[in-house]
Amino acid sequence: VQLQASGGGLVQAGGSLRLSCAASGSTFSINTFGWYRQAPGKQRELVATISRGSGSTHYADSMKGRFTISRNNAKNTVYLQMNSLKPEDTAVYYCNAMGFLSGPTNYWGQGTQVTVSS
Repeated sequence: VQLQASGGGLVQAGGSLRLSCAASGSTFSINTFGWYRQAPGKQRELVATISRGSGSTHYADSMKGRFTISRNNAKNTVYLQMNSLKPEDTAVYYCNAMGFLSGPTNYWGQGTQVTVSS
């Protein structure tokens, strides 16, 4: 599975961005999509996950109410709508896909930079 993330950029505090992640390859093997982020000098942290089948979602507490994860299975694409952005949301955002294909699998996209100015 290959993951191609896009949509990052520079935005002012209070603004919005929508990230996209297109999956290709053995996408049938994916069970869960996720977004993670890593700020400079910090560990990578979970933003949100979504079940490819049921669509059930999970969010990190600090993102609840501001971020929305969604997916379009027909396009093998997962989205992250980010509203009310804060400077502390500045990070590289990574797309993730987990599943099973002759064993557990865990794939990462290349990351897209999100910078929120104050």
